[in-house]
Amino acid sequence: MSELSNVLAQFPQSPTPMGSDIPAPIAARDFLRMTLPPRELLLEPWLPAKGLTMIAGPRGLGKTHLALGVACAVARGGRFLKWQAPKPKPVLYVDGEMPAGALQERLARNVAANDPKDAANENFALLAADHCEFGLPDLATPEGQAALRPTLEPFALIVFDNLSSLCRSGRENEAESWAPMQAWALELRRAGKAVLFIHHTGKGGAQRGTSKREDVLDSVLLLKRPEDYDASQGARFIGQFDKARGFYGPDAESFEAALGADGAWAVKGVTADRDAEVREMLEQGFSADDIARDLSIHRSTVFRIKQRSQAVNGHAG
Repeated sequence: MSELSNVLAQFPQSPTPMGSDIPAPIAARDFLRMTLPPRELLLEPWLPAKGLTMIAGPRGLGKTHLALGVACAVARGGRFLKWQAPKPKPVLYVDGEMPAGALQERLARNVAANDPKDAANENFALLAADHCEFGLPDLATPEGQAALRPTLEPFALIVFDNLSSLCRSGRENEAESWAPMQAWALELRRAGKAVLFIHHTGKGGAQRGTSKREDVLDSVLLLKRPEDYDASQGARFIGQFDKARGFYGPDAESFEAALGADGAWAVKGVTADRDAEVREMLEQGFSADDIARDLSIHRSTVFRIKQRSQAVNGHAG
């Protein structure tokens, strides 16, 4: 019996119509009395078990390096950047476009810099299009999803890198084209899987294509180029949570991360510098919309910084 069935069995329900697979509604008083399992996190605080998440960023900024680090940490049950995986979980990394040799090189750097035991970790598996004679199937189609579904069964987390190469049907900016993939992602969640999508960002800095992708996601981590970024620096970015369901405060603050030549990551906060920039632009008379656009942050972030500044100034006065 599934976990959901065990929960529903705690309370009597009204009969449903003949042939219906949809359970009867539960009275609010009964729903509040249910013993529901606490939500588990695969990587604290932003990657929940049975959750749907996304990392999006421009080409060449380090999305795959970051995603491999996340995957290894979850499989190992260890720390990566600012985040902690409480215990090991089986992970499948599905790569749709990278040459196998390049993927191997990136994984080797990650393993060498973080934990050599990752090389022998049976919790972590990869499925690369480069190893398939005809590539991986189009996951935007029912046929492609059905072909891959048995392979996903043993894993708690599936990383899809990236949406553009793995979902090839339909138009990227049309909500209807995303509907089949969204339905499948929700199906995987009901089956107990967590999914991490890797995607490109568009010219405006948001994830590329329809915004409907974000509707069902728990977390969206956007990667942005620092103002002083140079292409020779490779994987260096500002990480900003564009959606943060279930976490806030310091856990949701932006950060800067850079991958060194030795494969080790360096990470630091950017809140203080960003706050100073916002305050300076406010003093110069820029609008919240102008500041949000120029600094690639949300208008709500501008207002929060303004409120903090006013509170400090008021207290000082």
